[in-house]
Amino acid sequence: MKIVRHPTTPFAGQRPGTSGLRKQVREFQQPGFLENFVQAIFAVRPDLQGGRLVVGGDGRYYNREAIQIILQMAAANGVQEVLVGADGLLSTPAASAVIRRYQAQGGIILSASHNPGGPEGDFGIKYNIDNGGPAPESVTEAIYAYTQQIDHYLTLDQAAPIPLDRCGDYTLGACRIRVIDPVSDYADLMAELFDFAAIRQLFAGGYRIRFDAMHAITGPYAHAILEQQLGAPAGSVINGTPLPDFGGGHPDPNLTYAADLVAELFGEHAPALGAASDGDGDRNMILGDHCFVTPSDSLAIIAANADLIPGYRGRISGYARSMPTSAAIDRVAAAQQRPCFETPTGWKFFGNLLDAGRITFCGEESFGTSSDHVREKDGLWAVLAWLNIIAARGGESVAAIVRDHWQRYGRNYYTRHDYEAVDGAAAAALMADLKGRLPDLIGRELAGRRITVADDFSYTDPIDGSISRGQGLRIGCADGTRLVFRLSGTGTVGATLRIYIEQFEADPERQGDDAQQALAPLIAAAAELTGLQQRLGRDQPTVIT
Repeated sequence: MKIVRHPTTPFAGQRPGTSGLRKQVREFQQPGFLENFVQAIFAVRPDLQGGRLVVGGDGRYYNREAIQIILQMAAANGVQEVLVGADGLLSTPAASAVIRRYQAQGGIILSASHNPGGPEGDFGIKYNIDNGGPAPESVTEAIYAYTQQIDHYLTLDQAAPIPLDRCGDYTLGACRIRVIDPVSDYADLMAELFDFAAIRQLFAGGYRIRFDAMHAITGPYAHAILEQQLGAPAGSVINGTPLPDFGGGHPDPNLTYAADLVAELFGEHAPALGAASDGDGDRNMILGDHCFVTPSDSLAIIAANADLIPGYRGRISGYARSMPTSAAIDRVAAAQQRPCFETPTGWKFFGNLLDAGRITFCGEESFGTSSDHVREKDGLWAVLAWLNIIAARGGESVAAIVRDHWQRYGRNYYTRHDYEAVDGAAAAALMADLKGRLPDLIGRELAGRRITVADDFSYTDPIDGSISRGQGLRIGCADGTRLVFRLSGTGTVGATLRIYIEQFEADPERQGDDAQQALAPLIAAAAELTGLQQRLGRDQPTVIT
């Protein structure tokens, strides 16, 4: 089997975003496009030569073909062993767990997360380092720089495809390929963290859950853990078979794209707990009977009840949240006298804090919650955390747990308005104009409150001292009221403007309002401040969470 040095030329636009490189499928299908990016990984990560690599993806269109390309390139570039999920499947948190368990030098994860799939949809690739987490900016920038000067990539000549449909050991040249069960290592880890016996007893008592896998990667994991190991009734997991186009749906677990699940939980005879996960399994949505739990509140509630979970009892060191995430977790941290860090958006920013033992739980408002068990957000982990807490609290309803939390810590009214696929130039001009006006906003009123903070968020990593600037525009008041504006890097068409609105309410008698109603004056103030209707031609957001 011969190693081939294949000539190539650079492609524009291969700089990874906050979650790797995401493009439309047809761009990845261009000859050399995927190969250039993969070769750049091998070029800037010499530790992979003679090392161990983990490969897997969310099963979206082009996943299997891409994996065969990567396996042949790994062998040609001197990787000694590759662990790949059967059928090419590995959820993002499971890939992180496998990297950590088998002490791999890194992993290549194929996913565009919550973006649509299929031939006309999106594809993505990202590199995770040896701690199981997303590559830091120093690595992603090195990968990008190499893609802009690449002149060749290495692959194998006439190598037969690896049969991904069954577990076993195979060889490609001098490289060992191990096709592994994508679920078992992750399921074992969950059993170590949570009180499975208590959750089994909860289900044995008639507790009902509905988990929507959205025809994405978490289906096999949810079937194996929730139904087979924990005894949830058959049919508790819906849309549980991963499909290349996610069944034509949008695998983003929010109130808009998981509409059928939301309708069931807000209808008659609703299950006690509803949950959904996204394309690659790292996001989650939590619902109760006629109750939606914001991701910010979910993180805070899990933290406040951490001692009920065996794997975390007595060992919580601190917390972290992304800057746009509500300050609900800050209030739990203050009550517990534990640190709480505010980081830029992007899970990679939690990695140093986790590795240094400074934090145990972390989360983002974009439906991402996790802990130090992996270095990725973990959708099913969050669902299991809620089940463990509910079991330990005697089957208490989700709504009752949320109300109790607000009474103890106060309520952070919170919402995010997404304006998707807007004109990129218009959105950039809106942000630039607002940024230029920030200094003049101090002292002005925002929906009846005086503005005390108006800045472009920057972050200095407390572990390595690295600085990340330009992470979002913040406008805030002394009472905790905030507006945050960001352009998202996760889409592939146009731009997505995200506006985050937050207001704190300590009085339990005033905590029952609908969030959109309570925040209406701030929502109007954000629209007036930016002139977004005139600039973007939109009078309503695409998605509200």
